[in-house]
Amino acid sequence: MLPLNGSNRRQSRAVVAFVVYISLFLDNMLLTVIVPILPDYLVQFHTNVPASVIYKNFSLHYVPKLIGAGSDAVVVQPTPFPTPDGRSPAIEEENGSIGILLGVKALVQLLANPIVGSGTARFGYCLPIVFGTVQLLLASLIFGFGTSYGSLFVARAIHGLGSACIGVCGMSLVAQLYPEPDRRSRIMGTVLGAMAVGVLVGYPFGGVVYELAGKAAPFHVLAALCFGNLILQYLQLDCGSHRFHAALPRVDATSTTTVATDERRPTWWPLLSNRLVLVVVGGIWISTSAMAILEPCLPLWMIAQLHPKKWQLGTVFIPDSIGYWLGTNCFGSVAYRFGQIRVSILALLLVGTACILIPSASTVTGLLLPHFGLGLGIGVVDAALVPLLATLVDQLRESQPEHEQVEMASPEEPDGRHGYGAVYAIQQIAVSVAYSLAPIVGGELVPIVGFAAVLRTLGVLNLLYVPLLACSTLQNCFGKPTSSAQTNLPLASSEPGSYKRFYNTVEQ
Repeated sequence: MLPLNGSNRRQSRAVVAFVVYISLFLDNMLLTVIVPILPDYLVQFHTNVPASVIYKNFSLHYVPKLIGAGSDAVVVQPTPFPTPDGRSPAIEEENGSIGILLGVKALVQLLANPIVGSGTARFGYCLPIVFGTVQLLLASLIFGFGTSYGSLFVARAIHGLGSACIGVCGMSLVAQLYPEPDRRSRIMGTVLGAMAVGVLVGYPFGGVVYELAGKAAPFHVLAALCFGNLILQYLQLDCGSHRFHAALPRVDATSTTTVATDERRPTWWPLLSNRLVLVVVGGIWISTSAMAILEPCLPLWMIAQLHPKKWQLGTVFIPDSIGYWLGTNCFGSVAYRFGQIRVSILALLLVGTACILIPSASTVTGLLLPHFGLGLGIGVVDAALVPLLATLVDQLRESQPEHEQVEMASPEEPDGRHGYGAVYAIQQIAVSVAYSLAPIVGGELVPIVGFAAVLRTLGVLNLLYVPLLACSTLQNCFGKPTSSAQTNLPLASSEPGSYKRFYNTVEQ
């Protein structure tokens, strides 16, 4: 890896950010490439596969038995697979093992996130990224060569572990390499856009290659891409730095005591007890929940109400993916310039409005604009708040009392010392909880109160979260007296005007 100084540093960290981008892209591509292929696997493993499973656009975090839509609410159009008595099975009759297969990835990722976040203190960020990419490679090979339900289950579980490593450590590494808040906001927004690109590419890639070369071919191509990414990581990532910083000592200025730097890093409790960190993570969670509840419920509602063609049902999530890509790529710098909190508030208003408008659509075309707005709003929320979490970690480190204060870790120092792993583990936990909890809650409530009521309620909750975000920001600014040893404005810096750059909602 090039030494991080001068022009070499700028060039090297851009390449490392590109490596993280490719890793997130391949992670999400593997997540979606299986969508058009999975029905063929299910037909191979199950003699009676429900038509609703074959027909719907597979939800990536979907547990079928929890949706609760009866056969009278689903209009199945193409070639059903009848049961022995000649009738098309309802969605409640789907085999529970199918639901476990579709949900195990999110469950493993949810459980692995805190482990990965804690492991960054010892192993840094680069090594887990390489480990996660190896898991993607292994999952792709198992998908390609697997011939049983158990092999697919193992592949999905391995994919969940790899996603946790890449999601947590990838963003942490970018936050470490770009300590300048303006560049960090822009670069992290661009890197987040890799997820939308992976989703957009995965669907058609899986379908086209599957038709041309068989169901194993897309996974073989993905395995080759993962192997190429591993070679790039070997050339660009400094995976050996973890050997040093785990035992890197520091001498306290007021005594002769040697203190391990791992004990000086912001840990879980300071982050979980910080009001603004929790509110920011909550904003990411509440906006992500809107998409999480749509993935399993929207296709079934469309079948019952709009009677779409099969290709329309398969492409229903493309507008929000495009919107998310635009939001993350175009609004990182905008959020920094006009205030990350202010921009995220406007984005939450957009998410809430889109959730209220989606059930009002009477045609598939009518879904395009609110669905695009929903993806755009979620993308802007992520572009504004995900970089903000790294800034909050920086401020927590700076605001420690002088006798506990840690000298600022520079980008040249071994990764893991900066403490970003814990905060991005918390953020990834929030996302995983959204994709795990929202479909369950939605599945229980949709049969009782209807899809429209559930989605509009979630839209109202997004709107109600706006004053909570604004009030928490104001309380954090004015709730406690400041001192020379502690900075209570979590986004303040030594640069003049930075207060208004971030918190221009407070004072004009």
